[in-house]
Amino acid sequence: QSALEVLKHQPGISYYTNGGPGTTSNFYMRGYGSNQILVLIDGIRYSSISAGGATLSLLPADQIDRIEILYGASGSSLYGSDAMGGVIQVFTKGTNVDRTNFSVTIGAGSHDEYLYGASGQFANKAGTTLSISASHNETDGFNATLPGSYGYNKDKDGFESDNVSLALTQSLNEQLLVGASALYSKSTTDFDNGAAGNTYSDQENGAAQAFVDWRYMPGSSVKLQYGHSIDKSDNPTYSSVYDTKQDQISLVGQHLLPVGQGIYGIEYLNQSIDTTEYDVDDRDVSSAFLGYVLANNQFDAQANLRFDDDSQYGNETTYNLGGAYHINPNVRAGINYAKGFRAPTFNDLYYPGSGNPNLKPETSDNYEAFVEYDTTLQSTRLTGYYNKVDDLIGYVANPTPENEWAGSSENVDEAKIKGLSLTSDWVIDNYLFGGSYDYQQAKNNSGGTNDGNFLSIRPEHKGLVYLGYRLPSVDIRAEYQYVGDYYSGVANTESEFVDSYGLFNISGNYKLTNNLSMTARLNNITNEKYTTIPGYDTDGTNFFTSLTYNWY
Repeated sequence: QSALEVLKHQPGISYYTNGGPGTTSNFYMRGYGSNQILVLIDGIRYSSISAGGATLSLLPADQIDRIEILYGASGSSLYGSDAMGGVIQVFTKGTNVDRTNFSVTIGAGSHDEYLYGASGQFANKAGTTLSISASHNETDGFNATLPGSYGYNKDKDGFESDNVSLALTQSLNEQLLVGASALYSKSTTDFDNGAAGNTYSDQENGAAQAFVDWRYMPGSSVKLQYGHSIDKSDNPTYSSVYDTKQDQISLVGQHLLPVGQGIYGIEYLNQSIDTTEYDVDDRDVSSAFLGYVLANNQFDAQANLRFDDDSQYGNETTYNLGGAYHINPNVRAGINYAKGFRAPTFNDLYYPGSGNPNLKPETSDNYEAFVEYDTTLQSTRLTGYYNKVDDLIGYVANPTPENEWAGSSENVDEAKIKGLSLTSDWVIDNYLFGGSYDYQQAKNNSGGTNDGNFLSIRPEHKGLVYLGYRLPSVDIRAEYQYVGDYYSGVANTESEFVDSYGLFNISGNYKLTNNLSMTARLNNITNEKYTTIPGYDTDGTNFFTSLTYNWY
């Protein structure tokens, strides 16, 4: 039901949740945390600039057309800060409308979950496309905390959300395209608060953008884009409100060269937070980048250079160099180096009692090598990576007679991350099968008390295998996902240990008529008892099913 539920099945991604839908969650990709991974909605930055990271658990899956994942830090030289662990781009519904249609969906699932929504798409010969989609989702949920944990309260913790997306494009002529899109979600999440009983938090999340795209010749274009994103949380219990906004304007061009393609762009970003707790409530970032891409039957090459000037900490330069060689038409091998960085969040810099306005950005050196084998039946890829991360921001305790918990954020930590990722996907007649396996060692390298310890929520082993059968009227898939043990904290103590677990799921889609289709998913069929973080519960066997009727 959310973007996080989609991504947690993907190679190289681990996660935790503090209970059911909408509760606090975090995700990690090849050893990097969510505040080191850039999330874009239709090209616009989406994240909380107070805590960092994007709340993917609040992005509704039914408003999303597709998600693209760029592993590694090569995105830093195109997108700047927060991309040193990779880029996740979410594309809203309606970005690829090809005919007029209207649909309604109703669904139900475990824990009294209900979903209903409608969407309409319009296209004409004048080059106009319009898509509007809205939905409501609610569930009673399950008890988020375990007995003995902080805030435990024996009740169900529910969630509900109202969601809407819109996309509009207009071709003015063969060269000029204008458009706009938006995704907005308003939700309420219940959570446990001990003797205070069941409390809740209201959230608003989303992004909107408008663009003009001039394709002045084949392979060459200039795109002007403006975007605005929000991440707001209001918790009446603690009288806390965090309202963060990002405004972005960019001009990006691609120009076809005699050999290869040149890329260039400039960008201005304003990030602001509406709160009384911080001494500074906004910052500006001005950026410029250049790139070159070559792709032919023998060689692929990419080189990018980006410069960011931030009003808070100064400037940072990132770049990447990569190349690949086609050994034969089916086999390709390549290497890549990228320099990345992450800007300190507003919490890092200004949180009362612990913020440090003198922090430097985190930086990383990222090395990657791969070999892939592609045929008409299968696609297989093995990737090896090694990353060194410096100036990681951590909390340093400095007790005083007045406050034994006193301390501040400092650039004190270092980390080394290395791993292998293997994926293989096959399609033979009507059968599809394959899987992925990830091995990673993400360890502290700071030389202090935690030196050599595993970073939190980074399992050494993670894998998934699946088998599916597909016809024009039916598509069914079974999968088994394994997550190895890991630690939930950097001290790697026994209380922070999280045991390995395996989940068996089945999902399917069946076209009952030309207009009516049914989808269903049965999760955790064996009712595995597991946790993703100590003290917080996870769901047992659960299901969700829906019916969609389309008018064409």
